[in-house]
Amino acid sequence: MKTTWAAGLMGMVLSVPFALLLAAPQAVLAQAAPVATAPPAWHKAEGLALTPPMGWNSWNKFQCDVSEQLIRETADAMVATGMKDAGYQYINIDDCWHGERDARGFIQVDAKRFPNGMKALADYIHSKGLKIGIYSDAGWKTCGGRPGSRGYEFQDAQTYAEWGIDYLKYDWCNTEGLNAEGAYQTMSAALRKAGRPIVFSLCEWGNQKPWLWGQKVGHLWRTTGDITACFDCVVNHGDWKAWGVVQILDMQEGLRQYAGPGHWNDPDMLEVGNGLTANQDRAHFSLWAMLAAPLIAGNDLRKMPESVKAVLTQREVIAINQDALGVQGLRHAAKDGIETWVKPLAGGDWAVMLFNRNKQPRAVTLDWAQLKLTDELSKRSLDAVATRYQLRDLWAGKDLGASGAAIQRELPAQDVFMLRLKAPH
Repeated sequence: MKTTWAAGLMGMVLSVPFALLLAAPQAVLAQAAPVATAPPAWHKAEGLALTPPMGWNSWNKFQCDVSEQLIRETADAMVATGMKDAGYQYINIDDCWHGERDARGFIQVDAKRFPNGMKALADYIHSKGLKIGIYSDAGWKTCGGRPGSRGYEFQDAQTYAEWGIDYLKYDWCNTEGLNAEGAYQTMSAALRKAGRPIVFSLCEWGNQKPWLWGQKVGHLWRTTGDITACFDCVVNHGDWKAWGVVQILDMQEGLRQYAGPGHWNDPDMLEVGNGLTANQDRAHFSLWAMLAAPLIAGNDLRKMPESVKAVLTQREVIAINQDALGVQGLRHAAKDGIETWVKPLAGGDWAVMLFNRNKQPRAVTLDWAQLKLTDELSKRSLDAVATRYQLRDLWAGKDLGASGAAIQRELPAQDVFMLRLKAPH
């Protein structure tokens, strides 16, 4: 047997050109024994966030005023209000949960705010059929001045995995001297090494164009600075600015090609229920649905009025956001403050929305003869005259018959008219 094996090996080697043996012996090995290429060590966990994440985050309403009691009560409210049944999963604790690091460098919770520890809180949230998210920062300190993860990435990821964390929002304060892509790769590698599937949210604010490199690193990336509870304004904080809904909306132009299942553009969290008008809440939620944006509520779920709950749990609008095709919508036309948005959906359906960004009502016309397009991203064409789609008014919850004749409406200020076009089968 030894003689036969040796002769076979010699025959294999002699079959390779002599020049190739001298010039590139590694090529011979590659030919003899091809090896599958493993993903990079910093590659995100696969199979997560196949539709935009849905959940709640503490920052927009409570900022640093977080506690174990608040998070438990919010989890209870997410179930009781029907938000869980509508698709919301994540209860995300933002900044200021941190205590200090122990002698070995492992992060601790603030024992006064979280007396039973993060593992017990995660267990409670999981018992509700929900998932828990946490926050850290790529710099030495978080934006709220708590310990950041710089230099402790692998320890922190291991800690999060042991606690049962499902989602990490990773911020970009106090990062002097760091390269964003490299810093996020480091934490991505740490999460992968920890062994628990964790959704990785890159909160770099869009400064280093994370849509160009974030797809393999994380599951979503912020495209802008922070949102504020204003529909159309800019709040200047000196060395940084917070943006209103329409300002952030305009910053999404040109980014839709980078989004898809498992990798989403993130125009920041929802301000629904935080002081906007009813029209603005509805428009804000609808726009984020059309953008295939994460739907992360930021209001007080324990005390929200029925009108706010009705927006956040509007299942037909949520279905546009959560559509399995995973294509971000596009602004097809804009004139005099009236915008036409379209979004291709699975199964041949479309979402079409008119948005009035003016501060006064406007008479609008949805003329199907004028709304003909081919979306280069999805390779889908829309012609609602040649194809008779069944029309569903999503916010009114009414069927409007088949497409063909133009639709005229009085569209209230800063509001939307949103349709699902159901393809004939």
